[in-house]
Amino acid sequence: MRLRCAVLDDFQKVATTTADWAPVQDRVEVVSFAEHVDSEDQLALTLQDFDIVVTLRERVPFPASLLDRLPRLRLLVASGMRNSVIDYAAAARNGVTVCGTQSSQTPPVELTWALLLGLARGIVTENNALRGGGPWQSTVGADLHGRRLGLLGLGKIGARVARIGLAFGMEVTAWSQNLTRARADEVGVRLAPSKDDLLRESDFVSLHLVLGERTRSVIGERELSLLKPTAYLVNTSRAGLVDQDALLTALRDGRIGGAGVDVFDVEPLPADHPMRTAPRLLATPHLGYVSEANYRTYYGQAVENINAYLRGEPVRVLP
Repeated sequence: MRLRCAVLDDFQKVATTTADWAPVQDRVEVVSFAEHVDSEDQLALTLQDFDIVVTLRERVPFPASLLDRLPRLRLLVASGMRNSVIDYAAAARNGVTVCGTQSSQTPPVELTWALLLGLARGIVTENNALRGGGPWQSTVGADLHGRRLGLLGLGKIGARVARIGLAFGMEVTAWSQNLTRARADEVGVRLAPSKDDLLRESDFVSLHLVLGERTRSVIGERELSLLKPTAYLVNTSRAGLVDQDALLTALRDGRIGGAGVDVFDVEPLPADHPMRTAPRLLATPHLGYVSEANYRTYYGQAVENINAYLRGEPVRVLP
């Protein structure tokens, strides 16, 4: 009897075509789900007959309360090599092996700049007007050359965003609690004296921090009040880095120029969520990791993980 594998959140219905599942197809039946399941009770019911689950990023939590209800589950594969919504202790207690996959920093870097450029040049507003018979030119673009880009976080992704900013002729500053002058010099940017200084001086602010207790709501009402009224905020990292209610208020009150957001407290966003209609907001449905190359890596390595597990030699084991 073949094992059963559930692939969650296959929104584009490409999980079985992006990668070659031939190495396991004689031993594993793959079933993909294009619709998101957000109820734990419904998820437990949906997954009760599966031995393997492949899940994307951190969209679906696997707490102890869910894992305890999936006695048949033996392998959980999550894209990426870091996942904060899986209870690893509960997985081990239930005999579930958890494996991850590699991912590329390129797609989120590119999306960061897509949002930033879209905001700066009013792309969506002008495109909608052009296609809908509206006014010919209604916005005045914000220049990048000579403007200041402030980065919260200068890791692998932040550094690549910084280098593109430098290529545009921007002045780039960076700050994080552990950022050193040596690291800033290595990337070729200025180390901001403090977070507040970076926020006050920047024309564009982009977040590239790992979400944790020290960084949760690193941008709140107070921090948003420090931004210039013409400044733009971009978040393609984690929703929890920004106080969502404070951001909505700032956008509605016109206290900042605008925001580009790819991550949300609840995903997928409910149809009536205020983020869907907020003014001055350019939003995308968590596309930072969604690219052909990343999907080939995610699903290709998911197949490798399954094959290795079936051989009794699991790879990329988390945490």
